[in-house]
Amino acid sequence: MTTPGEFYKSLPPITKAYGTACFVATVAYELGLYKPQYIALIFGQVFYRFQVWRLVTNFFFLGGFSISFAFHLLMLIRYGMQLEKGPFERRTADFLWMMIFGAFALLVLSVIVIPFFRSAFLGVSLVFMLLYVWSREFPNAVVSFYGLVSLKAFYLPWTMLALDVLFGSSIMPDLLGIIAGHLFYFLTVLHPLAGGKNILKTPMWVHKVVARWRIGGPQNTRGQPVNNVQPESTSGVFRGRSYRLNG
Repeated sequence: MTTPGEFYKSLPPITKAYGTACFVATVAYELGLYKPQYIALIFGQVFYRFQVWRLVTNFFFLGGFSISFAFHLLMLIRYGMQLEKGPFERRTADFLWMMIFGAFALLVLSVIVIPFFRSAFLGVSLVFMLLYVWSREFPNAVVSFYGLVSLKAFYLPWTMLALDVLFGSSIMPDLLGIIAGHLFYFLTVLHPLAGGKNILKTPMWVHKVVARWRIGGPQNTRGQPVNNVQPESTSGVFRGRSYRLNG
């Protein structure tokens, strides 16, 4: 039987790092070490007082200890791990770039495009983006919903969205995550499959960061995996196109 320590060590690097940061942020909040407004995405503080750290720190707060916090943290660990160990295996730089792009897209969507959806914390939206990308990579996987209903993974994000509406929770974080996830998937998969150019290749500086800090598997001098043979995705109709980010 796997112990919690062994399970934690088995987590892939990016999922482990982000999940740990979210957990530590909540523990520190519960211990009274800081107030959430110090890390929240408050645009007046960012633009007029140059507190630029808020553009990053807001992604690490999933709320205080609660069922909602535990649920979103488990979503992050489960679907992030399956993505990073599946379609993104040996592609740590690509997975990191997906997270960076998702965070940037959420900032742009909440600030410029859809200000009605503006939120002080975008961590839940980033988790939902991971869920959406996972649902597109594994559309035919069967998900047991609370042990009562089984459905295909493709419909899981929309089911979660409907449940939030049913229970009176705000759908804005979920919807923002779905939009950001679809934008990433469209630019890296659907548009290239339709004959378009992949305009979202992982930048070389991300490969160099991964290589410099030895994140994930061994890297060569260009910051790319030593074993550059990339596994096929298990996503049914889109199987065999997981090479997309490295072009």
